[in-house]
Amino acid sequence: MTLLLASRLTALFLWGASPNPSKEDASAPTGPRARTLGITFGGQTGPLDAITDVPGVEVGQVTLISGEGKRVVGEGPVRTGVTAVLPRGRARVTESVFAAIHALNGSGEMTGSHWVGESGLLTGPVMLTNTNSVGAVRDAVVAWGVQHGAAWELGLPVVAETYDGLLNDVDGFHVKAEHAWRAIDGASSGPVAEGNVGGGTGMTCHGFKCGIGTASRRLPEAMGGYTLGVLVQANYGRRSLFTVEGVPVGEELKDLQACYTGDTLPGSRFAQGMKPCAQRTEMSPRNASEGMGSIIVLVATDAPLLPHQLGRIARRVPLAIGKMGGLGENSSGDIFLAFSTQPVTPASSGQVAQVGSLDNARLNPLFEATVQATQEAILNALLAARTQTGADGVRVFALPHDRLLQAMRKYGRRAR
Repeated sequence: MTLLLASRLTALFLWGASPNPSKEDASAPTGPRARTLGITFGGQTGPLDAITDVPGVEVGQVTLISGEGKRVVGEGPVRTGVTAVLPRGRARVTESVFAAIHALNGSGEMTGSHWVGESGLLTGPVMLTNTNSVGAVRDAVVAWGVQHGAAWELGLPVVAETYDGLLNDVDGFHVKAEHAWRAIDGASSGPVAEGNVGGGTGMTCHGFKCGIGTASRRLPEAMGGYTLGVLVQANYGRRSLFTVEGVPVGEELKDLQACYTGDTLPGSRFAQGMKPCAQRTEMSPRNASEGMGSIIVLVATDAPLLPHQLGRIARRVPLAIGKMGGLGENSSGDIFLAFSTQPVTPASSGQVAQVGSLDNARLNPLFEATVQATQEAILNALLAARTQTGADGVRVFALPHDRLLQAMRKYGRRAR
């Protein structure tokens, strides 16, 4: 049976029919987060250490997991989903926020980005899904707007993607309008599920299972007391470059490479050089497809910022990705969107609109918070993800927490 995990809830919703997902794909409880393990990246978090620490922001996710074994296009196996981030929540979904977008490398898609760049405004939810489902999710948001009397306001929805075709039957177009609607309708404030959930269900990062991750920072009152939150859909990076707070974790964990459980090499171009799982002890890092991935990063803040200042925030995200070992490689879609829930955009009835914003000289703490929270969100995605076996029996292993800590201790980076 297919599982729709409205991932902010602990309940499982059953949808569709047969075959049973493998045990490792089941909804395991989210494990320790980076902070729990003593890896902090600096700074003070909000209460939830999540993007939903920014007042008004809501997140909803729907996860699709079904089938196992050989890939049959249109049937599965399915390892995918959709994530919705609502800057002002459903109750104020038509109210715009100031926003800006930056791309480190543009081999990816974020619909609606031209209008965000032109106007400096973002209206409605930001949706995350797989590459081949962008169109379906985009149309679903427009239809949702029509159903809720907001066809004009939600006519240019923002939908971003990363590619999950290694584990998912991505050419089967399994994400439907009802899944996007469920993600929007189920969005709420509070804790955000991470790892194999929502749009991140089938994603990998630095050769490990990855997906959705989030983190936040709260500035001291002397610096304004503002909150900044980050949510990532991470699907990028070479194992050899994977770094955590300066520790070359990827060099310390060269095994646990992706493998396949069947008798024949999977047909995916991303499976080149992959070995059978039975030969795990003989595995060495693969070079053919390493780094051929993407990462979407959303940055939210309640600091009063104008679009050009949010562009400056978005341009700090690559610093975090670089510190974790990302390069923005040729085929990588590394696209970042930053938005501010303050100031409230004024009504257009008057000839002159007046808003307040921080002085540019006061942005440095927010730049630092962006770099810190983005790193932590990426690591949280890795820590929460579970080993997953998907299409054609391809298996991607979770990052082992104990060995991560061993590597950190080896290089003198003990838990704080």
